[in-house]
Amino acid sequence: MAMNMKLLLIDDEEGIRRMLGMSLADLGYDVHTAADGQEGLKLFDWLAPDIVLLDIKMPGMDGIEVLRNIKARKIDAEVIMISGHGDLDLAIKSLQLDAVDFVTKPIRDEILQIALKRARDKLSMRREIKANTDNLERLVAEKSARVVELERQVAVGQVVESLTEAMSALAGDIGNAANAGGEAGQAPGPFNEIPCFVSVHNRYLEIVATNRLYRERLGDKVGCNSWEVYSGRLGRGNGCPVWMAIETGKGQRRRELLVDRNGQEIPAIVHTAPITGRDGRVEFVLEFSVDVTEVKRLQDELRTAQQKYQEIFDASPAFISVHGLDFRIREANRMFRECFGAGVGERCFEAYKHRDRPCTECLVHKTVKEGHTVETETVVTDREGQPINVLIRTSPIRDEKGDIVEVMEMATDITQLRQLQDHLSNLGLMIGSMSHGVKGLLTALDGGVYKVERGLAKGDQAKVVEGWGVVTSMVGRIKKLVLDILYYAKSRHLNHESVEVAGFAQSLAEIVGPKAERQGLSFGLDLAGSLGAFEIDEVALSSAMVNFLENAMDACTSDAAKAGHKVVLRARADAEAVYFEINDNGIGMDRETREKMFTLFFSSKGAKGTGLGTYISGRIIAQHGGRVRVESTLGQGTTIHVAVPRFKADIRPMDPAERQIAREACQ
Repeated sequence: MAMNMKLLLIDDEEGIRRMLGMSLADLGYDVHTAADGQEGLKLFDWLAPDIVLLDIKMPGMDGIEVLRNIKARKIDAEVIMISGHGDLDLAIKSLQLDAVDFVTKPIRDEILQIALKRARDKLSMRREIKANTDNLERLVAEKSARVVELERQVAVGQVVESLTEAMSALAGDIGNAANAGGEAGQAPGPFNEIPCFVSVHNRYLEIVATNRLYRERLGDKVGCNSWEVYSGRLGRGNGCPVWMAIETGKGQRRRELLVDRNGQEIPAIVHTAPITGRDGRVEFVLEFSVDVTEVKRLQDELRTAQQKYQEIFDASPAFISVHGLDFRIREANRMFRECFGAGVGERCFEAYKHRDRPCTECLVHKTVKEGHTVETETVVTDREGQPINVLIRTSPIRDEKGDIVEVMEMATDITQLRQLQDHLSNLGLMIGSMSHGVKGLLTALDGGVYKVERGLAKGDQAKVVEGWGVVTSMVGRIKKLVLDILYYAKSRHLNHESVEVAGFAQSLAEIVGPKAERQGLSFGLDLAGSLGAFEIDEVALSSAMVNFLENAMDACTSDAAKAGHKVVLRARADAEAVYFEINDNGIGMDRETREKMFTLFFSSKGAKGTGLGTYISGRIIAQHGGRVRVESTLGQGTTIHVAVPRFKADIRPMDPAERQIAREACQ
């Protein structure tokens, strides 16, 4: 199978080139080797090999770039990629660039032979298809321009009626051939080249001429009855296509079973066309029959392959979608549909960004513009409004002309990975943001120590007291900073205790009310009836609620479009839960901001916000078994609904040290 096939091996490892080259030569390949991508491309242009074995990881030009250059040359060669890493992304990228297969090092003989066979089969099929296509086009152009239009993959098109008049001129020749004997049993020359069974029948249901393919497959039937070639058709009047054409004077198109020279049945599509004489009577019937066995086999294989790839597409553990240039989703796998609920025809930015216009950094647009794979990380929201961290890769899909017609997008859910990074990122961000403050406090502390030392040296009690006051103040402030870091960065358990709801709400009002007054805002507290008590970690929940209230005040002070801003805290309760509502008439939020506001490091305040406060507040509510719901309209205001269960069981209380840290950090 491999005899005389030229094979080019490109690998930077000399041992691989030597040993693998010897193995391939033993298999019958004419092997040539190159040590890097540049040398490989030069040798490829000179050699024009049938198969290329190409290593991915090479110094200088890597295997992916070499593959792209080879495919750009449009030479009839198949490329098998080799990798020592088994990287799925590299395998996908290789197959996207039309590599025939992907094997990993160390290379097993049986795996390599399977890949080589696949390459040979693909080459053979492509060349056979090209040869058949070229031959068929030549035959159609030269021999049968007015005979038939071939049905692609199925059978002869329904053109018999249009041929009837043209074939009438042949009737005399066919009649002469039928009366001459010997070579007269062959159909006229052009029909011998047609790749289907062609026969001519007289009005007495006798076969008078056949083409070469008919004789080779079905046998020499000249002189036999027309119905004998069909399975299950016996005698005149049996409804065979030839008899029907004579009886009705019209062409027929039927599915029949033919019997070959070995007695085997051949499913076929049969076309018949009556040829009338000068008196208007049917003199002859021209019959074309097409064997559909091979077509059916190829159709079954195609259907199986399509089903297999659809199953792989749907079973892929990633969100996969195909987008048109109009941003509409053309295809989506099961995971994408279940998560985002997006159907074919919906626009991508509506499906998982909930926007009414394309994203600012649209990957589809960027992929089409740049013409290559694009990668980014972002946050999208599912059909329930929950944020999902995803790593997105897009690739262009091109037509036969090389023009980009669609873009495939694959998004991997990395939410759990980001959640695992939260603790470390939180601590790092807090330390970084406080470093300059700590430096200033230490400088002031040094000044206080200096005053104490000078006062002691000179016996100046007043200076000692002054310096010690500075030292005490700075130590307290440093302690507060350290406690803040510990409180926000430490993963801690809640310490539930029974707290009166009304008293808790009033304490929140006492904290934020003065600040609202200083900022010129109106603050209101609305308590609905008897609220009773609930079991919470008062310190933690208080910090979360204060954060929400301060964000509401910031939304009002940022709104210059209207006057008379107001923030209202409402509380109500039932037997199962306590409900808080924080309402403001500030700047409001769009949908994308609402859905991302509880994401780590997301802030709508620009440089004024760290993206930590709302994230931590949401996490505290979740630790209490509660939930947060946000309603907001851009330019009109925001309402935050917080629901907290009255009772919480099976929670380990904090130890005294943790409790003290939490209390002091939130003071």
